[in-house]
Amino acid sequence: MTSDATERGRFDSYVLRLTKVLGHADRAWPLRAYLTGLLLGGKRKSVEPMAAKIDPRHVSRTHQAMHHFVANSPWEERALLAVARDYALAELERHAPVGAWLVDDTGIPKKGTHSVGVAWQYCGVLGKRANCQVAVAVSLANRTMSVPAAWRLYLPKAWAGDRKRRVRAGISQEVAFQEKWRIALEEIDALLEDDLPPAPVVADAGYGDTTAFREGLTERGFSYVVGIKGETTVWPPGEQPLPPPEWTGKGRPPTRMRRKKGHKPVSVRKLAAELASGLRNYPSAWQDVRWREGTKGTMESRFAALRVRPAHRDELRHTPRPEEWLLMEWPTQEAEATKYWLSTVPEGVELAEMVALAKIRWRIERDFQELKDELGLDHYEGRGWRGFHHHGVLCMAAYCFLAAERGRLSPPQLVAFLQPAPVPEGFVPRGSPPKTRTA
Repeated sequence: MTSDATERGRFDSYVLRLTKVLGHADRAWPLRAYLTGLLLGGKRKSVEPMAAKIDPRHVSRTHQAMHHFVANSPWEERALLAVARDYALAELERHAPVGAWLVDDTGIPKKGTHSVGVAWQYCGVLGKRANCQVAVAVSLANRTMSVPAAWRLYLPKAWAGDRKRRVRAGISQEVAFQEKWRIALEEIDALLEDDLPPAPVVADAGYGDTTAFREGLTERGFSYVVGIKGETTVWPPGEQPLPPPEWTGKGRPPTRMRRKKGHKPVSVRKLAAELASGLRNYPSAWQDVRWREGTKGTMESRFAALRVRPAHRDELRHTPRPEEWLLMEWPTQEAEATKYWLSTVPEGVELAEMVALAKIRWRIERDFQELKDELGLDHYEGRGWRGFHHHGVLCMAAYCFLAAERGRLSPPQLVAFLQPAPVPEGFVPRGSPPKTRTA
């Protein structure tokens, strides 16, 4: 059997697995056509140009079938993504166990105001506020590869409270406004129900700077390495808030921790500067650490790690917050530290291991880049809630197949077997009566 035939057989088997969770046999062909369209070359991965590649003799009929499948057909996207995820995880775990759960969000710039969830908000792709959609995602990763595992649109308050726009976009009554970090925790809960292998959670400061998010991870049994802002305050090593004052015998006994002039937490930016200048002398001095080989050579920088106590609103607590790691990065060419993380990985961890864990977040950023550049994650032209999630999950299913193929090949190679999938003889798309045309 040729290599192409073997790959084709694996793709057929993969599509069959996915088909089993779609609910109706007549969704099998549109699924295959959509995945094939995503995996084939081409600048646009919206429905019409994909239909033209799949069956150029019956573009209208193919377009209709694919559009109905992605925009209207009531199949469950979580179930399909779970099958795709597990398929790719089998190859990931053949190389090494899952090493991290990566949480992030991505922006999809949009024109107009009618696409579901579009609003003037921060768009990471553009590095500024813009008219865009934002979706929260989770990937499972090790040093070899990563696998998309969750995908959900962030619904801004303006959308959540607008009944007319909700109806037009097909947003269920159960969908309410939630901050991105709450969405991330809900997606993590859903993955826990699938009994996936636990690993430290890694996220940027958009999530890590929220104390409730970090507490939510701890409550769920996760350790973490999460980014924080330079203004975040902590108690330096060996320091903590003062205990409640002695009771005078009047009123209720005081129970809350306290601060006073000359005994307050400091920002992590100030702590890094004091450590570098020698004002604070800790055994953990700045060290050069290499964490991986990149396309432009070895990735390395200067890091320091200290045991600190986060200080967020601890004057309202009855006990100090537990100690955890503060990891700081200060490249030699910079005037100050550039990145900061809080981490609850074990106290005895090596600095290089903690740095590698913090830096593994690049994999979900690469996931987004490839999902957009190669598979058209940001090409969907529909406006509805269902279509947005269906298209995103189908892109991730295509990505999971590619990830599994890469996991089999060394070095990774292009998947060469894909060909346009012809429309089955006599196929009639669901929805309105088909319109056919021949070339």
